[in-house]
Amino acid sequence: MIDDPMDRIAAALERIAPAPLAAPDFNAASAFVWHTGPDRLEPVARVSRVDIGLLVGVERSRDTLLENTMQFAAGLPANNALLWGARGMGKSSLVKAVHGTVQVKHEDLKLVELQREDLPSVGRLLNLLRGSETRFILFCDDLSFGHDDAHYKSLKAVLDGGIEGRPDNVVLYATSNRRHLMPRDMIENERGSAINPAEAVEEKVSLSDRFGLWLGFHACDQEQYLAMIRGYCDAHGVEIDDATLRAEAVEWQATRGSRSGRVAWQYFTDLAGRRGIALD
Repeated sequence: MIDDPMDRIAAALERIAPAPLAAPDFNAASAFVWHTGPDRLEPVARVSRVDIGLLVGVERSRDTLLENTMQFAAGLPANNALLWGARGMGKSSLVKAVHGTVQVKHEDLKLVELQREDLPSVGRLLNLLRGSETRFILFCDDLSFGHDDAHYKSLKAVLDGGIEGRPDNVVLYATSNRRHLMPRDMIENERGSAINPAEAVEEKVSLSDRFGLWLGFHACDQEQYLAMIRGYCDAHGVEIDDATLRAEAVEWQATRGSRSGRVAWQYFTDLAGRRGIALD
C-alpha cells in the first residue's frame, strides 16, 4: 500500500504515461507519415510522385539535390536542403522524385513526411529514427512561420540537434514559398519596433541559413510550360499535334492567370480526360 502522497502521484503518472514507442518495420514501405496523438509512423503504400525526367525547368536544382541525396544514401556527408520559390514549380515533386530515383539503388533510404503543425514533436520522432540503421529523408512541405509562431524553435532540433546533434542517418528537406521562412512584413515590423533591430529577427531569419543547400525555383516561361505538357503527353500516350496543344495550353494558362508546372499538369489532366485516357 502506498501512503506517501508523492509516491501516489508518481504511481499515477507511471500508469498514465505512454509506453515507449516501438520502432516500426521500416521494410514495410519506402515512405512513412509521422502522426501524433498517439505518436506513430504510418507506412505509405504508394507515394504520389512523377518521374524525375518529367520535371522541366529545374535541371540545376534537380542535379544538386540528386547528388546530395546520393551522398547521403551512400553514408557520406550531406546537407539539409531548403527548396524555396514560386508556387507550383515542382519543389515537393522534386523531393519525392529524387527519393524514388535514389531508392532504386539504395533501398534502405526512406522518406518520412512531417507536417508543419507537428514540428513540436520532432524530438520524439528523431529519437525513434536515431537508433535505426536505415537512412531517412525527413520531408516538411510548405514550411513557413507567421507572427507569434514558435514552431520554428522545434525545427532547430533537426538543423542543429542540440547536445546530441542531428542523427547521422537523418537529413531534412523542406519546401517553402519564402526564402527566409517568414513574411517580409514581419521582418520589417520586428526591425522597426525592437530596441535592437538586428537581434529581433536574427533568430528567425538565420533559421534558413542553417540549411546547407538553398535551391531556388522561379516561374517558368511559355516554352518550358509547353515542354512540361508535351512531356506528360509522351509519357502517358496522349496524342495531340503541337499547334492544338499550344493553342489550348496557352488559353488554359490565361484563364488561370498564371503559368507553372502545376497549371501544366492541370491542363494535361483535363486533356487526358477529354481523350478518354486514364492516368496511373
